[in-house]
Amino acid sequence: MNAHVRQYVFGGILLAFAIYQITRMDWVEVSLYGCAGLAFVLNALTLETKLAPFKKPLVVVAWTFIILTALLFFYVIQFKF
Repeated sequence: MNAHVRQYVFGGILLAFAIYQITRMDWVEVSLYGCAGLAFVLNALTLETKLAPFKKPLVVVAWTFIILTALLFFYVIQFKF
């Protein structure tokens, strides 16, 4: 498995875990895992050759999700545990 496919797999796993957290009604962790999964998927999409014209906006959105994930992670650490 190469690094490109691995990002899609990690993103899919995190999005699946976000769906699981929906069943538990834990909305903070839904947003945490959802943002992390979307960050992985968007980061992998930046490497697609067919999406080369959209690379800069994809990178900006991916970094936005990465920063949002970090802030949500610190929020969960501070107020949940």
